Amino acid sequence: MADIEIRVNETPRHEAVEPRLTLADFLRERCGLTGTHLGCEHGVCGACTVLLDGQPVRACLMFAIQADGSEITTVEDFASDGELSPVQEAFRRHHGVQCGFCTPGFVVSVTAFLRDNPDPTDEEIREALSANLCRCTGYQGILKAVRAAAETDQE
Repeated sequence: MADIEIRVNETPRHEAVEPRLTLADFLRERCGLTGTHLGCEHGVCGACTVLLDGQPVRACLMFAIQADGSEITTVEDFASDGELSPVQEAFRRHHGVQCGFCTPGFVVSVTAFLRDNPDPTDEEIREALSANLCRCTGYQGILKAVRAAAETDQE
């Protein structure tokens, strides 16, 4: 066992973890944050994307011990006081969700993308979305949602 100290959604945590425990399993099992989904468990689908010190990472590819001393932000932290974040609201309004399994990873990735690129071109949006897979929607609603969220942030 190894001791780690991390902040998860602004809450400090001190935990003893097995060195082989993934960050995704830590978040789901120890923190009860089930919005971090496990899809492929190979870093391909993006369903497990979280922010590590503000940068998107695949939680299935990281060990919890590697996050020692870091700030982790999961999709659960994006809505506040019952209000959806602009990206979440855009996904809802523009039908960027079908089964919903991939949505948390998309929301986390898109939030970081728009923070760093608030006025993206369609090509830049497609490139950013290429890191996440959806098997249901055909991506048109997701593209519309990202465009709408970018426009909302410009207002």
